[in-house]
Amino acid sequence: MQHFPIFLAVAGRRIVVSGGGEAALAKLRLLMKTEARLSVFAPDPAPEIDAWAADGRLTVIRRPLGPGDALCAALFYAANDDAAEDARVTALAQADGALTNWVDNLERSQFITPAIVDRDPVTVAIGTEGAAPVLARAIKSDLEARLPVKLGLLARVGKGFRKAAEALPMGRARRDFWAEYYFKAGPEAADAKDEDDILENLETLLSDHLARKAQPGRVALVGAGPGDPELLTLKARRALDEADVVIYDRLVAPEILELARREAVLIHAGKEGFGPSMSQQEICRLIIRHAAEGAYVVRLKSGDPAIYGRLDEEIEALEAAGVPWSVVPGITAASAAAAGIGQSLTKRDRNSALRFLTGHDVKGFAEHDWRGLARRGEVAAIYMAKRGARFLQGRLLMHGAAPDTPVSVVENASRIGARVLSTTLARLAADIDAAAMAGPAILLYGLSPRAAEAALPHLQKDHA
Repeated sequence: MQHFPIFLAVAGRRIVVSGGGEAALAKLRLLMKTEARLSVFAPDPAPEIDAWAADGRLTVIRRPLGPGDALCAALFYAANDDAAEDARVTALAQADGALTNWVDNLERSQFITPAIVDRDPVTVAIGTEGAAPVLARAIKSDLEARLPVKLGLLARVGKGFRKAAEALPMGRARRDFWAEYYFKAGPEAADAKDEDDILENLETLLSDHLARKAQPGRVALVGAGPGDPELLTLKARRALDEADVVIYDRLVAPEILELARREAVLIHAGKEGFGPSMSQQEICRLIIRHAAEGAYVVRLKSGDPAIYGRLDEEIEALEAAGVPWSVVPGITAASAAAAGIGQSLTKRDRNSALRFLTGHDVKGFAEHDWRGLARRGEVAAIYMAKRGARFLQGRLLMHGAAPDTPVSVVENASRIGARVLSTTLARLAADIDAAAMAGPAILLYGLSPRAAEAALPHLQKDHA
């Protein structure tokens, strides 16, 4: 992020614009929506600028900008439609201590003006670091269509009511009140009533919320999917948006944590095979403690919580403590990995059954029905198998598995930087060592990627 987005207080402060043509007009139409004091320096300003000056909306100084003209200005715009003049006035304004914007010159600008959706006092700013103005305009157009025109009215009424709403306890109770106002009661009232009626509706809503009993804490055991934020379910996304506390696993992608509510407490409760971990007992105590304090807790697990996610242990602990809980399934890594190599996990005349296995458990390398798995045509998704690859290889070969059985190892399935290692059972351990995979990986036993390179345009393939 090269430009840090902020909302700058400009009420009563100077904003200086140098230029009187089309570029200046475009900026002034936006700047006149603020409460700033606008000064325009232009020897021959456009008629519209003169008309705005006559209406008292800005001040025109009919000469080029000179030294000292941008003193005490919060912002300065060089908008002369002339590169040499814009360079000259930008240097003068910077010497006067103003933050400068050279219109249509990203490299020489100290700040940029984003595309703006205006529902005053609700303002949405959209920036692309200058990389894609067309994209910014498209997003602006989409938001303009989605946000109701009366949103600004609701926000103004709500802003004046914030002090009264402080009668509600901080946290969930207050958020629930405002959520009901902005997304249900407020829009319903705004459709047919004026500002006074909306305020009366708001007072009634507050009385109703004050009379409610404090809601007990609750827990959602949520699957975060394999890593791609777009594979997060709508229900999981909503849970993250409402959570007071998010207790997350090591493999949950940072991009998914970014979707949590800004005020939510984020707690890392990672587990790592053969490495440092928070014990399951500690995690259960942590979940229950926050729920007992009235929080909505999201226990966020990579993939699906019901597949090697210790789901039953946490449910049992919650039930023993009398804490309400729910489960939000997620897309498991096996599904994402199979999609990544262009294969299905089951296929007619190939395998009518699919095994989900773990490469190790709390006691070390896991034992399985090796003889059954060694039969030709068997398919298994093996989780946490990188470090146990040599053990798996040895057990399967010992029980008669064909050395040329295809195996695909998918690292960072669904994520940027995903890799596919296409190998065989005979070469499995050596190829994994050579690939030096550092990210989470799942082993698809009995499957190889589709031969067509075009099927994997987004993946780097390692062919050992």
